[in-house]
Amino acid sequence: MEPQLNQEVIKTAAAHDGPIETDAVIVGAGPVGLFQVFELGLLEIKAHVIDSLGYPGGQCVELYPDKPIYDIPAVPVCTGQELTDKLLKQIEPFGATFHFGQEVSRVEKQDDGRFLVETSKGTRFLTRTIFIAAGVGAFQPRTLKVEGLDKFEGTQVHYRVKSPTDFAGKNLVIVGGGDSALDWALNFAQQGPHKAESVILIHRRDGFKAAPASVAKMRELCEAYEMQFMVGQVTGLEEKDGKLTDIKVTGSDGITRVVPLDMLLVFFGLSPKLGPIAHWGLDIERKQLKVDTEKFSTNVPGIFAVGDINTYPGKKKLILCGFHECALAAFGAAPFIFPEKKIHLQYTTTSPKLHKVLGVETPVFD
Repeated sequence: MEPQLNQEVIKTAAAHDGPIETDAVIVGAGPVGLFQVFELGLLEIKAHVIDSLGYPGGQCVELYPDKPIYDIPAVPVCTGQELTDKLLKQIEPFGATFHFGQEVSRVEKQDDGRFLVETSKGTRFLTRTIFIAAGVGAFQPRTLKVEGLDKFEGTQVHYRVKSPTDFAGKNLVIVGGGDSALDWALNFAQQGPHKAESVILIHRRDGFKAAPASVAKMRELCEAYEMQFMVGQVTGLEEKDGKLTDIKVTGSDGITRVVPLDMLLVFFGLSPKLGPIAHWGLDIERKQLKVDTEKFSTNVPGIFAVGDINTYPGKKKLILCGFHECALAAFGAAPFIFPEKKIHLQYTTTSPKLHKVLGVETPVFD
């Protein structure tokens, strides 16, 4: 189930002859890409945003739209979908144009200093700056390699949870040892609107990469017979009348056990793929783009990278760090767009100019 979009906020592109001329192209419509729209907007720079998904939100909406996030400043808790909706509302004054369901296939520097950007759908841009906010790239969930399993994908086999209510009251088997596997196992095992009939967690060893508190809670629920944990690996399946009925789990003792189920959820993490970005002539280190920490520029002047896709000494992959990077990247890009203009730091609290840009009234203080 795809998220409902507020069409008053999201302006999608209309048909256009020839390249679209713009000051900024943002690659990626996740939270960091959306906030880049805001920081550019404060400097009166309009942007076009490109994303391979059919809607905004990136990983937050694609992988865990209902999972709570606790480390957004001044927001004690919000889901990935709620964060996306709030960011879309925040950038509404800046009129960004979105190009969904396509990825950038080509970037070429032009003689006048601009970049020609072309997407997989043939949309072309002439832009002064590019902001890569593509998260971990064109990410794909790592799949479970068991013969015959792929034909049940999307019906009984899932690599992400888009609608938790689809799993309520079902007999679930969850495979994995990271945060996603533990979080969803706990979510479906405990009392609540999404409680499953049964939950069996399977991991190849009795050790986890998940938060210790989650592991402790899982063991507590197992002791209370609210869920089960098995050490082993899925090695086969059984089906009947075109439906997946059981999986075969081979334990560390070499014994293979048959486990009945309604749904199989697999959380092996993401396989990041830079895709065409790998061929843009940018400095890459371990599938990430190297940037400076003054303006988050790549080695190509005019191309910036913010969020999880970049790397620098001390880098932390947190949404709030990506927001900080957006602010400095916007100021770093301004000289490319306004070469004759000196850009001054202004505050949204007191600046009449920013109030005008934001479409709000300047408060009068006695």
